Amino acid sequence: MFDRPLARACLVSILLLFAAACSRSPGVPSPVSDPASRRLLPAGSVIGQTSGEGAHVWHGIAFAKPPTGALRWRAPEALPAWRGEFEALTPPVMCTQYPMTLAQGQDPDRPVGREDCLQLSVYAPRFDPDAVPAQSESLPVMFWIHGGGNLMGTSSSYDWSRFAETHRVIVVATNYRLGPFGWFRHPALWEAQDDALDRSGNFGTLDLIRSLEWVRENVSAFGGDPGNVTIFGESAGGNNVLALLLSPPARGLFHRAIAQSGGTWSASISESENWVADEEPGRPFSSREFLARLLVGDGSVPDREAARAYADSAPPRSLAGYLRGKSRQEIIGVLADRAEVNMSSVPLTIREGTVVPKGEMIDHFRAGAYHRVPTMVGTNRDETKLFMMRNPEYTWMLFGVLPRLRDVERYERDAEHASDAWKVDGADQIAIAIESQGDLPVYAYRFDWDEQPSLMGTDMGVLLGAGHAVEIPFVMGSPALEPLMRVMFREDSALASDPLSIAMGRYWAQFARTGDPGQGGDEALPRWAPWNSATEESPRFIVLDSGAGGGIRMSSDYRTPQRIADRVFTDTRFADDAERCEALVELVETFPDYDEADRISRGCDSRDTPRMSE
Repeated sequence: MFDRPLARACLVSILLLFAAACSRSPGVPSPVSDPASRRLLPAGSVIGQTSGEGAHVWHGIAFAKPPTGALRWRAPEALPAWRGEFEALTPPVMCTQYPMTLAQGQDPDRPVGREDCLQLSVYAPRFDPDAVPAQSESLPVMFWIHGGGNLMGTSSSYDWSRFAETHRVIVVATNYRLGPFGWFRHPALWEAQDDALDRSGNFGTLDLIRSLEWVRENVSAFGGDPGNVTIFGESAGGNNVLALLLSPPARGLFHRAIAQSGGTWSASISESENWVADEEPGRPFSSREFLARLLVGDGSVPDREAARAYADSAPPRSLAGYLRGKSRQEIIGVLADRAEVNMSSVPLTIREGTVVPKGEMIDHFRAGAYHRVPTMVGTNRDETKLFMMRNPEYTWMLFGVLPRLRDVERYERDAEHASDAWKVDGADQIAIAIESQGDLPVYAYRFDWDEQPSLMGTDMGVLLGAGHAVEIPFVMGSPALEPLMRVMFREDSALASDPLSIAMGRYWAQFARTGDPGQGGDEALPRWAPWNSATEESPRFIVLDSGAGGGIRMSSDYRTPQRIADRVFTDTRFADDAERCEALVELVETFPDYDEADRISRGCDSRDTPRMSE
């Protein structure tokens, strides 16, 4: 069917790649500073600009020392105050990664970005310096965490100025270290003076925590309330939101949380450190395997076995010097073969016990061991279509760019079941766990909009539909991920007046203000009720759709692994039970709560049934 972890890592790259062939980005004028945006922070004076939406924007503000040299693979350190006035006009640079798409005009095989990338942007309604809200008038703060599988992406891909201006909130969008720079745990790197944070390996997570500390220290200068901070993120950003909900060092730094199309994927210590042949095997890009690939790649040793022998016997100080002496290009170059790289092979979000608790993330939610703040979770109805649309098993390419479906029924069938599985991991099981604690409500959604136009005979509503990341522009109210928007709307202004987009922006902002999306501050909107498990018919989540698709409404149609299994085995679109078994093993065997005896009773013993992603 499809490899879910790989799909998550890809994010929006596939669609943007072919969408770029249908559009050209307009020229961007050089930014001009606006004297009214001058603000005095604890670290010094900063000046920004006024966006085309009328908001004030400050770009490229560093929140930590550059994590380079001796600071590579260590917890981020706060910056000292700067001298003079900082012109915050240039968007944050990408953290080191391989480019997401050809749409960026870059060679997909050449790494981009820098290690010195710990920067953020602030979006706020336009205020003169003497009119910045303060004290009880301070505005809610929303802290955006970008997606990209924790392997790619950047905060500068998103423009939150319209959202900030329309809904009177402050949005802070941050970068964080990615891939092997963000999550890498090798004992040879540890020195006597290193504390548990330096030894955790969760440097990307720690960057987010340091960025939240910066918000607490500085956001009041922009008119924001440091006592009302909502973390929100999509895809890997949603996974990071869930990790922060569990992270002891993040306690008290935020007060609400929104996870969009996230999930509980993570790695244990053994998966992050060990060799793949160990009794407790590591992942293909565990820190030891990563080191071996470096040693073989630069000719230090002839093969992997020699690399293992050397790495197991060399002094730790020597290995640490070798690793920290490698250039960023050499480090990221280990991930050059994208066919090998996904969120199953690269340890990302490490359950090591200090930054992220040991044990499966979902188990901590079930035990009530998370920060008790109002929480919203949700997924898109057709999450996996974004990744399936470039899979030759399902499509062929017109002119090498535009996908055409081979079998519409099979495509819809597999996308439905796989997207349901994503819903279980990213929304429903989390909502069930939080609601069971009984002290705070949890709000859930499913995004269903699928009214894209046809392109050269390809119905984008079928091909992409309510796919992964499509909800982001609706929340923003502006054409984020611009090529995608042009495919869906043809004109940049369409979202500004779209009723669904207006409603979603209101719900998100109202949740940030009060912890309850309610009616989004608009009595004409349906009330978004919290998850309710009282009966099978009780409303659990809100469906976000246009009037043509049934409108915004509450639904009780939740998912569990067992419900997915039942749906697979009653789906007449499968040819036979053998085909159903393939789908069932792929979809539910990773869920610990699924009854293995039930699978085997259906004749679906995973030992004899090949995984469809292999």
